[in-house]
Amino acid sequence: MQLELQDFLLQRPDLRFIDLLLHDLHGVSRGKRIDVAAAADTFTRGLLLPGSMFGMDVQGGTVQATGLGFDEGDADRPCLPLPGTLVDVPWQDHGVAQAQITMHEHDGRPFFADPRHLLTQVLAGFTRLGLTPVIAVELEFYLVDRERDALGLPQPPRGPLTGRREFRTQINSMTDLDEYSAVLADIDMACRAQRVPATSALAEYGPGQFEVNLAHSADALGACDEAMRFKRIVKSVARRHGMDATFLAKPYRDMAGSGLHLHVSVLDAAGQNIFADERSHGSEALLHAIAGTLGTMADGMAIFAPTANAWRRFRPEAYVPLTAAWSINNRGTALRIPVSDTANRRLEHRVAGADANPYLVTAWVLAGMLEGLEAGQLPPPPVEGNAYHGQSTDAPALPRHWPLALERFATSDFAARTFGPAFRQLFTTVKEAELDAFSSHVTRLECDLYLSAL
Repeated sequence: MQLELQDFLLQRPDLRFIDLLLHDLHGVSRGKRIDVAAAADTFTRGLLLPGSMFGMDVQGGTVQATGLGFDEGDADRPCLPLPGTLVDVPWQDHGVAQAQITMHEHDGRPFFADPRHLLTQVLAGFTRLGLTPVIAVELEFYLVDRERDALGLPQPPRGPLTGRREFRTQINSMTDLDEYSAVLADIDMACRAQRVPATSALAEYGPGQFEVNLAHSADALGACDEAMRFKRIVKSVARRHGMDATFLAKPYRDMAGSGLHLHVSVLDAAGQNIFADERSHGSEALLHAIAGTLGTMADGMAIFAPTANAWRRFRPEAYVPLTAAWSINNRGTALRIPVSDTANRRLEHRVAGADANPYLVTAWVLAGMLEGLEAGQLPPPPVEGNAYHGQSTDAPALPRHWPLALERFATSDFAARTFGPAFRQLFTTVKEAELDAFSSHVTRLECDLYLSAL
């Protein structure tokens, strides 16, 4: 890492600061900005940050019940920079770069609460079998006006070209791409500067909603690192254009939600895709992976939908799954085998919201696939037709409410095996604290519904 830093500084003599970013339980970027003069020492020794950064709620308040706050004196732990993550920050005007860090114990062991380390553990299971997952991340997001509406809720931005505020639904609209071409072009430029392989962009259903696909990679950790850089790029570039960008799962009641879709295939030691098969459902190995993923899906809903808002996505005929079912080329199911040539046969996981932590989602999905591959399980038949009616309703229902999902995760043997009992307890404690705080608020809607009637 020192050689990487030296080469970087030689190429950028005007560099003044480096932002060191640690991605917490929720995928929120936290950390410190250091002066470039201190970079060599920091990159060698690491940056000290409190372990309580993984015991925070999404607003940054420490949940004391985790034991990572006052119970251990808010103790610091070393955070070490990751090779390959030192990149320019092109939206800053005063010589700033950034690098990603991960938290460790003082004896060098990975800190149990850092989600990136959990993905590393899952990948080790594939390595033992001589296998390598290949993943691609799709992320949906909304551009929204910086001014909220009369109720304090988000509203679409005024189009940079027309000046109009659109409320229509229009999938794959080239007009919408043209309208926001400047901000999308700057997002693409920043992605290139930060080595984030964005391959395509499309206008999604909602006004100001877009989906960007990141290139598939045999480095699952690196792909998630890129997804985190991408989210920061989108939000930062949007601000430069006078807008906000949000990966909130459901910013509008009557518009499409935003998802995090994960495409996965698996290579053997010879570099061959073990899912490849001329049949549309792929190989026997793909069927095993589907069975394992479906069987562990309900236990992971707290990972896939980690906020109160995330649960507003799960509505019938909204291209969001309600049951643990799979299909061939059907976007209504939780798992889909997309149309592809034989060599690119893969599985698409469509459950998670855009607000989910990519490391945790990827770790959970891959661990489920690994369980299916090792057990040789077979799934039920694929769903055909409307995924919200008929045979799909025979599939196991997924939890539809946050408390139920947290209860299921808290007692999940699979969660304990995959993430460890300590992380299972930590995640449950933090999210239950968020749920309790959210549930304590009296809203305008309930007053409108009940105040006069009761």
